Amino acid sequence: MYTLHIDDLDGTDRDVQEPNWRSRRMVLAQEKVGFSLHETTIHAGTSSEFWYAHHVEAVYCVGGRGRLTDLGTDEVHEVSDGFLYLLDGHEKHRLEADEEMRMVCVFTPPVTGREVHDENGVYPLIVEDGAGPEA
Repeated sequence: MYTLHIDDLDGTDRDVQEPNWRSRRMVLAQEKVGFSLHETTIHAGTSSEFWYAHHVEAVYCVGGRGRLTDLGTDEVHEVSDGFLYLLDGHEKHRLEADEEMRMVCVFTPPVTGREVHDENGVYPLIVEDGAGPEA
């Protein structure tokens, strides 16, 4: 069994902070369960573009309000507490936060925690040795 409290991640290498957002990575590839789980805070008044070319991401909003734009179709969705989106087609997207948004994010394949968004908002695919449920 694996347990933690989110506050225990503060200031560690699992607490990734950028100007527009903060992501605390609760479950990573090293846990070897086939997915990673993050709590991400999108700061109020910001706009960020992302593209997970190598990962599928599910995002569930547990607080705040903003907008999600699919950059391939220009379709806009209002995001608020209880809204979920699944990037199962590797969609390029933009998140705009009218107020601070708290999101629970699940990635597959799992991220290692060492990924950094490149100039296109893409995480590279980094695979941990033995990561995944079959390990």
